[in-house]
Amino acid sequence: MSDSHDNLVLIRKAVRFFNEEEPVDAVVHAGDFVAPFSVRELAKIKVPFYGVFGNNDGERHGINGVMPQIVAPPLHLELGGRRIVVTHDLAKLPGADRAAADIVICGHTHKSLVQREKNLLVNPGELGGWLTGKCTVATIDLETTNVEIVYLAEE
Repeated sequence: MSDSHDNLVLIRKAVRFFNEEEPVDAVVHAGDFVAPFSVRELAKIKVPFYGVFGNNDGERHGINGVMPQIVAPPLHLELGGRRIVVTHDLAKLPGADRAAADIVICGHTHKSLVQREKNLLVNPGELGGWLTGKCTVATIDLETTNVEIVYLAEE
């Protein structure tokens, strides 16, 4: 997920989705939480949570007080045997980081994108729904690398 931008109603919906409707092994957030109060809701996710800061995350100290695992991008992970790099703004990701990853997860544009070239690029779109009126997240099957963009809400 990405770009939740303090939308508590939709953040709670995403937490229910990942905890109850579509159980997953881990959740990744590609930035723009905005404030610590919204991160408190994301902390209710029951599986390992990974995240990077975005350009709208001004209160980083407060966010880290709730979830210290949220870091400055890029974040390098290995999950399910896949090398994953997480960033907020893809344009700021060094080419070497992108080239070394099996999967790149980004946000910032608020537009869902799944692109397969030398690696898999996934932008889950915006969780907050402020810009497009759509609340989307993505699920990735790490074994097959199948991606599904899931619409949690539409205006």
